[in-house]
Amino acid sequence: MPDVAIPYFSGRGHTRRLADEVAVALGDNGCNARLIDVARMTGTDWQALDAADAIVMGSPTYMGSAAAGFKTFMDATGDLWAEQRWADKLAAGFTVAIFPGGDKLVTLQQMFTFAMQHGMVWVGQDQIGAPVSPENPDINQSGVWLGLGAVSDRDKTQLIPPGDLETARRFGARIARAARRWADQEEGRYDHA
Repeated sequence: MPDVAIPYFSGRGHTRRLADEVAVALGDNGCNARLIDVARMTGTDWQALDAADAIVMGSPTYMGSAAAGFKTFMDATGDLWAEQRWADKLAAGFTVAIFPGGDKLVTLQQMFTFAMQHGMVWVGQDQIGAPVSPENPDINQSGVWLGLGAVSDRDKTQLIPPGDLETARRFGARIARAARRWADQEEGRYDHA
């Protein structure tokens, strides 16, 4: 079973809600998922990141970029970067903002660039929603392909709209497929046919 670490920063609970859905989907699809709140990092969390087959990053988009709390985590990996300790791990990212556009792409680009600097391999979004695929109403409603982009719900008991929660589950399932395939390839079990 591939190990997937999910380091996230959540200001008001929205990003944590997405992280939970991604983690459930990973678990349901043959991966061990570990949530890591970057505002409360421990030595064990850093060890889990080093041991993970994949790292799925989550941050809200605040003022057109990743939240400062998540950026602090990114900056703290300088020594890991110098050693390229995360090279060849899979990477993915998710974010949430108030607006459907909300400059979420900038946050995902920050995560992507961070992953590339660490020598990681990025997994993007594969879900096509309506109107292109009418059978998928409310799926990937922000039309984000670099990762998962969600909208925060005004209903604070819900935090994330149902369509974006389903998109998060599907994104987690995609990451699980990629992680299992990557792990099988590393073990020499992947059939190229």
